[in-house]
Amino acid sequence: MMYSPAVPDGTNASLDSAVSPDGRPEAGITYRVPPRCGVAVRVVAGRSIRVINTHGTQVCDFWALCDGAPHEFLSMAHCHTETGGIMPAVGDVMVSNRRRPMLTITSDDSPGVHDTVIASCDWPRYQVLGCSEYHDNCADNFRMALMAIGEAAVHVPDPFNLWMNIPVSPQGRISWEAPVSSAGHSIVMRAETDIIAVISACPQDLTPVNGDGLAPTELHFRIED
Repeated sequence: MMYSPAVPDGTNASLDSAVSPDGRPEAGITYRVPPRCGVAVRVVAGRSIRVINTHGTQVCDFWALCDGAPHEFLSMAHCHTETGGIMPAVGDVMVSNRRRPMLTITSDDSPGVHDTVIASCDWPRYQVLGCSEYHDNCADNFRMALMAIGEAAVHVPDPFNLWMNIPVSPQGRISWEAPVSSAGHSIVMRAETDIIAVISACPQDLTPVNGDGLAPTELHFRIED
């Protein structure tokens, strides 16, 4: 089968979880991202998105696309250059693949452990991990969340993995560890341009990234002035 970045390998409730038919939210409303699913939301320049780790151990795959120009997207590789590191922190400006400011982190009440190295999980990843039947995954959540608001993925960028704990050893090796965040921790990012933000409650349940032995849970978010 020919690969298409817009077509998911399976489906879940992401197709029915949009905040509105076109993804435009109401300010101040707290929206839910169901476990194992994704939601897309439009955020206009100057407003902020607060992503909440409701139960404390849930990893969030987060993406941002330029609204109206989806070929320009939040790029982790370019952010590494811009921020001088691999773990963005309060005050850092996160940039697109054209090196233009997209988001500024204005608040983070968690320990600040996030990941910008690991690709989103996808169906081939779960096949490598031994799955023989379809497994929910963040790449498909991204695709379906966009579909739910009338958009189509032109690419699946590397995500900003909120609360994902991937230590890097002095030898440059990585390990997969449980989050160090707690229930209610949140991160706030201000949009520097009009964006479509996509939030996935990572369905990973075969490694400890969502907590050792714990099932994936919900996330919440809201748009703030």
